[in-house]
Amino acid sequence: MRQPIPFDPFYEQPGEAFQPPMPGKAIRAKPFAWIEPDTIPKRQFIYGGHHTRKFISTTVAPGGVGKSSLGIVEMLAMTSGKPLLGISPSGRFKVWMWNGEDPEDELQRRIMAAAVKHGLAASDFEGRLFVDSGRDMDLVIAEQTRDGAQVIAPVIDAIKATIMANKIDVVIIDPFVSSHRVTENDNGAIDRVAKAWAKIADDTGCAVELVHHVRKTNGAEVTVEDGRGAVALLSAARSARVLNVMTEDEGARAGVEHRRLHFRVDNGKSNLAPPPDKSDWYKITSVEIGNGDHVGVVTVWKWPDPLDQVTVADLRAVQDAVAAGQWRDNSQAADWVGKAVAQVMQLDTGNKQHKAKIIGLLKIWKKSGMLVVAQKRDAKRELRDYVEVGTFADD
Repeated sequence: MRQPIPFDPFYEQPGEAFQPPMPGKAIRAKPFAWIEPDTIPKRQFIYGGHHTRKFISTTVAPGGVGKSSLGIVEMLAMTSGKPLLGISPSGRFKVWMWNGEDPEDELQRRIMAAAVKHGLAASDFEGRLFVDSGRDMDLVIAEQTRDGAQVIAPVIDAIKATIMANKIDVVIIDPFVSSHRVTENDNGAIDRVAKAWAKIADDTGCAVELVHHVRKTNGAEVTVEDGRGAVALLSAARSARVLNVMTEDEGARAGVEHRRLHFRVDNGKSNLAPPPDKSDWYKITSVEIGNGDHVGVVTVWKWPDPLDQVTVADLRAVQDAVAAGQWRDNSQAADWVGKAVAQVMQLDTGNKQHKAKIIGLLKIWKKSGMLVVAQKRDAKRELRDYVEVGTFADD
């Protein structure tokens, strides 16, 4: 019986000319040796779990949500070492932001408005913050040619030299699309650009943040997979997060007047995000700077807690009011139980924030058994859902 020929990557197949490996392109398998786990260097997180040395990260969002404004406050947090948005940087760092869209004076407005709003002084960022506008300096690291996407080595070398000369820890590129001139839907081309940025991060030891636009979703919530163009950028990033503006339903539940000024930040896919009251929320606040201009600045916003400043005595007073009458569970009814809560706690059901608080309290008290829903017949002998006292709270 004829023996099969062992596989040989350099075996010359019939009709094919043998091609030896190109010089400098040798492929080899590197043996892995045991290493004590506690001797492996730890990941070097700079800001939360998003900005990490030697890795690229990406933030995706529709236009106008607040991704650039968020990045500005975060870089000021990193230069100052202060938890401006509730996240403590692991130290004080040098940050270089390149913005490919805004002119220099607009960047000055936005940065200074953020500094004023968050109570910073010159010492919190001078000598640590570097800012450039794409209108004054291109930063294109790859372009499309007849032979495909090609990285521009002199530009990459200049970027790395600038990072090393200024000892920069974090580079923010906003937006990513302005840093290349390759076909956006070409997965291979975008993969090459993303890996070029990853190589810059690895060679210089800095963290690189790539801010990215999203494709149209026709009003649907955005996920990290909705980044415009090829998905190679998402695959190359160690951390990806997405920004979504507050929905109408969330706005009603939170009782806010201007929901579009609020947005949440989630890591990974939106369908894996925590419920709204457990998400990380931010708000765009208008700040007037010295020249009279008004600039939007990102601030932390907390989802309202219905139990805030509510005591056991308040609950017992509500239960007494419920027990003394007949109250419907339907918020559209004239005898809605929420009106009893409003009377006791001096709230106004016509106020969005007050009504959201009342609805939240009723949900909590019904879940805990302090109040219960029972079907009873109304004056017309029709079955309706009424709210009654379950377990009375101790005074």
